[in-house]
Amino acid sequence: MLRRQLLLNVSALLASGGAALHGTLSGRRLGLVIHSYSNRWQGKHSSIKYPPFHDVLDVMDHGVELGIGSLQIGMERWGFDLAQKARASSESYNMKLEGSIRLPQAPGDVDRFTHELRLGREAGASIFRTAAGGRRYEIFTQRADFERWKAGIKQALELAEPVARRLGAQIAVENHKDFETTELLEIIKAISSPQIGVCLDTGNSLALLESPLTVVQQLAPYTLTVHLKDIAVHLTDDGFEMAEVPLGQGMLDLPEMIRVIQTGAPMAEFHLEMITRDPLSIRCLSESYWPSFPNKPGVELARTLALVRQRQTPKMPEVSSLPFEARLALEEKNIIDSIVCAGGKLGFSQIPISARLKEE
Repeated sequence: MLRRQLLLNVSALLASGGAALHGTLSGRRLGLVIHSYSNRWQGKHSSIKYPPFHDVLDVMDHGVELGIGSLQIGMERWGFDLAQKARASSESYNMKLEGSIRLPQAPGDVDRFTHELRLGREAGASIFRTAAGGRRYEIFTQRADFERWKAGIKQALELAEPVARRLGAQIAVENHKDFETTELLEIIKAISSPQIGVCLDTGNSLALLESPLTVVQQLAPYTLTVHLKDIAVHLTDDGFEMAEVPLGQGMLDLPEMIRVIQTGAPMAEFHLEMITRDPLSIRCLSESYWPSFPNKPGVELARTLALVRQRQTPKMPEVSSLPFEARLALEEKNIIDSIVCAGGKLGFSQIPISARLKEE
């Protein structure tokens, strides 16, 4: 049987079985963020056994074998033909699509933003995640620089909001190791539009010394979409390390987080973000970490380090030293292990993963 026909047969099973799905998440299947395939995406690293994903259609073909219910992916280089094909696959596979988009950087960039948003709407997406910035503790050496950046992001969202409203789209700003929770909420509330909300990442804010569960509790009412991840941690001489690990293998209270999100944002899709990479170093005991938040209470540092000490793992992932084939195999295993955990322990409904993928 041809691979494409096999996939269409599997998609028919997904659609016909929808009424029988059940669980605490109302029959919802776990989705996937494209960043989970940071090695295979667009052929960055790939092999015969783990072929590259050249475009969204390749990812969706693979995703239906995994049994995912939603895919969040960037659309910046799409054409309308690809957008229409993505919509057809989305409908055939019973797989939702969400976009990932860069905010307009200035009034002259609104046309680009509008074009990408139109492409996403053509593909059937109505929610578009955006990451406003990077790791603030690595970027900013002065508080004033951060404040200028923060003002620029508010202006970018003010440019984006009328476009999103006109096109019937919503923009979800991720807590991306850039904004503290109060700072992100300050901007969301200032714009005060149903078009602008939050992409809630369950682990990122730990890097800013915030309690992961408290962040979820504060952001859930404003959440449009979710990056679901688990985190392993380990103390170091100058702070701690943190790394994504398969769901259920880290230190986060995922069942409680999911319950809180379901209560505050019952329509939000959950997307697995399992980036297979070396740990990130959070040097919160070094002076260079602090310039962008000089007023952060010391109790947050003490509470975070106590939490890390209590829940640390003895061995953190080591990825960059692996041969490419082993790295690709680990990436696939981490994703499959997470999907299995989501269905078996976290209340998601999952169609059985393709036997071919399990054999790999």
